[in-house]
Amino acid sequence: MRIRTARPDDAPAVVALRALVHPYLVRGVESTRQMIAQPSPDEQWTAYVVEVDDTVVGWVSAYRNAQTSEPDVGEVSTLHVHPEHRGRGVGTALLTAALGHLRGIGARRVRTWALPESLPFARRHGFTPSRELRYSALDLRPAPPMPEPPPDVRLLPLTDLDPRRVHLAEVAAAADEPEDVPADSISYENWYSEVWDNPGLDRAASTVAEAGGEIVSFSLVKRDGDRMWSDYTGTLPAHRGRGLARLVKTAALHRAAAGGVRVAYTSNDEANAPMLAVNVGLGYRPVGSSWSCLRELT
Repeated sequence: MRIRTARPDDAPAVVALRALVHPYLVRGVESTRQMIAQPSPDEQWTAYVVEVDDTVVGWVSAYRNAQTSEPDVGEVSTLHVHPEHRGRGVGTALLTAALGHLRGIGARRVRTWALPESLPFARRHGFTPSRELRYSALDLRPAPPMPEPPPDVRLLPLTDLDPRRVHLAEVAAAADEPEDVPADSISYENWYSEVWDNPGLDRAASTVAEAGGEIVSFSLVKRDGDRMWSDYTGTLPAHRGRGLARLVKTAALHRAAAGGVRVAYTSNDEANAPMLAVNVGLGYRPVGSSWSCLRELT
């Protein structure tokens, strides 16, 4: 077993491992390669892989959460180990390296996500489970029926939109998103790097609702081949209760299906009842879950 810092040319192996362990997560080779090669300077991001006989059998990333006003929050993201190599110290080696990186950049509180079967591992390493996240899938053959937009609403793809307008809409919608660490400090530079400049962002399928010249709701799509991930669907607080989230998400699903996407995946905090209701109404079915887990870092 050998642990080392991830390299851009690890991207195909990392994507293959992720597809095995987390088949409902969608991040393609090119977006993974870019994530490794061009990490956000605000996040001080890094990643590690474990190799056995020159084969990648484990992965983890660690970074400062740059989207919250809470100080010194670190993230240990998507730690996963090939099923045939579990119980041999691979996960512990990856977590130790990730926590070491976070200590080095001054993190004092850490969040990670654990599959239900991995909660004993998380607890042994000082993490306390907090919130459950539901993963859901939807077959787009066919896409769900398209509702009629209100007369004052225009549906537009991201194509040719000013990214600053989309960023402002996401900042407004995300401020009260239910989660352990509030996303209340999303800088334009960090958002542009992670969202707008992501090779997986499907701007033709991603859809906004515009009313009175303002973006009032949106649904962002990231794609890898015939699979897509609903990266974020949100509505500005003043415009909620009008069915706009369902409208833009359905429009995005239709556009993605027309472009060759066959299955859509998404995730929701179990406390986010309005968005869960939207997804259930669209026909999404649960395919997995994970738990947000927290610990202090000393």
